Amino acid sequence: MAQTLNMIIPSTKENFTQIYEIINDAASAYKGIIPEDRWHEPYMSKTELQGQIDDGVTFWCYVENDVIIGVMGLQDKGDVTLIRHAYVRTTARNKGIGGKLLQHLSTLTSKPILIGTWADATWAIEFYKKHGFRVVSFEEKERLLRKYWSIPKRQIETSVVLSSEV
Repeated sequence: MAQTLNMIIPSTKENFTQIYEIINDAASAYKGIIPEDRWHEPYMSKTELQGQIDDGVTFWCYVENDVIIGVMGLQDKGDVTLIRHAYVRTTARNKGIGGKLLQHLSTLTSKPILIGTWADATWAIEFYKKHGFRVVSFEEKERLLRKYWSIPKRQIETSVVLSSEV
């Protein structure tokens, strides 16, 4: 029986295309769930992904047998750290990969961690809650999204923020 080699590694420039593919594959779960006016294909363009990287999002990759099957970004925002763009290939969902990435990235900062996601993505919210995060109040969400994210007003209206702070 062949042994499976799993590891979490920082991404490199060579991983860009795989990260792009994973994000857009996994984001298909949002189609028909998030507001129609926020959905587009691809969900994240290559230009937008490069812009996120240029803005300080560092991606970490979950690798299984030399193939990246999950990605999660970390962004230092001074007094807090953001988890950004957490995605697992649709063929590898519900195997604990997202939890392993989240746990690993959580060890890389001593600052409070904030996570933004779509309010209607109940599976994502439940995932983060299962891992110890709490949904912040509406007022706090509005303040945090405006302070730490660069997203359109419509996305702020249709999102939630979860925090590692209790």
